[in-house]
Amino acid sequence: MSDMSSMNRENKKRQLRRQMISSDMPKPGPGIPQEDSEEVMRRAQKKARRRRGIRFLILLLLIGALAAGWFYHQRSYQYMTFETAWQMDLNEGSLVGYEKFGNNVLKYTKDGASYIDNKGKMIWSESYEMKTPVVSVNGDYAAIADRQGNSIYICSVDGRQGQATTVLPISRVSVSGTGVVAAVLEDSTASYITFFKKDGSSLDITVKTKMSGDGYPLDISLSGDGTQLMCSFVYLLNGEMKNRVVFYDFSEVGKNVPNRLVGGFDDPFQDSMVPGVTYMGEPYSCAFSGNGLTFFSSKNLASPELVKQIPIEEEIQSVFHSDEYAAVIVKNTTGEYMNRLDVYRKDGTFVMSREFTYEYTQADIDDNLIFLYNEDSCKVFNMEGVEKLYASFDFPVSRIRKGRFPNTLVLTGPQQMREIKLH
Repeated sequence: MSDMSSMNRENKKRQLRRQMISSDMPKPGPGIPQEDSEEVMRRAQKKARRRRGIRFLILLLLIGALAAGWFYHQRSYQYMTFETAWQMDLNEGSLVGYEKFGNNVLKYTKDGASYIDNKGKMIWSESYEMKTPVVSVNGDYAAIADRQGNSIYICSVDGRQGQATTVLPISRVSVSGTGVVAAVLEDSTASYITFFKKDGSSLDITVKTKMSGDGYPLDISLSGDGTQLMCSFVYLLNGEMKNRVVFYDFSEVGKNVPNRLVGGFDDPFQDSMVPGVTYMGEPYSCAFSGNGLTFFSSKNLASPELVKQIPIEEEIQSVFHSDEYAAVIVKNTTGEYMNRLDVYRKDGTFVMSREFTYEYTQADIDDNLIFLYNEDSCKVFNMEGVEKLYASFDFPVSRIRKGRFPNTLVLTGPQQMREIKLH
């Protein structure tokens, strides 16, 4: 009986295996020996895995082709026309200018400032009275100061955070990415770099300089976290004007350093003035002189170092920068084109060079695009040196930046703001 039971169980197992074999599996026919069902199942599973592998490979190839097409389009495609996606009328007021601020734009006038989003909607506005407003922007913070006046408005993308008032007239201002503000104040004998919290209250930090000693500050820049200050000073040496770039540290690192002065560079600037300095993406900074670009690294906070000096022999027309790139336009001395654009990364490595002929009045970098423009036209280049767009406009333009999508731009003028879609 036990033998019969075992045989019945085996028969049932074989029947069950045969029922599990799918209908599209090869069936034994005349002249074909009966194959073991487990072998058939293994072959069927292997065939199914092969099909899935082929489909996955095709999908990868498709994604790769789409990505390659997109990359080519972004790199090499030149837009020829555009259409207006939307437009918004603006109250001109006593317009001074626009600055990229956060993900949107800051409009500032002699009567106030407003924060406008990518659809032309006003997020907030702030009223004030200034004769000569100047703006410093760093990430999500902006400082609006009255040059030769006594007021500084400190704003974030959420609105006004504080107001600082000075006794001496303001000549320059810089804001950090945390809202700390540094301002250059002047009297008849000396200059003072003073500091304020984002609520407008004073910090107990002052850097005093005299032309006969340390010199006169031509420009200042605060680091993103507000703990370091980069300055360009002009000073007198044996009756000659000289220039130096210095670094101060107000963190624990510079606490035990005399005057918190952690770095000074004179030799690279003996034959030129440095009218502009800026912190870029950490830990890099750049000094713009009449003879070229000089890149620094503050990786060692206690001892900033010069990492790259780019000498420029031609006449410099413009310098401009973003957090990642620094660019210079020079008057071309050879060839058929009027100007040459050179772009460098924040560490001083070369990116690209492009010759062009175009009468521009402003130059900006937004992400990976370079905008050259005047009141009624623009040229747009990418970081490969490809001219992506040349366009003329039927309304005055004060600022151009990237729009919400890769093929859109936002144009802001005295009376109007538009988003255009490129074709």
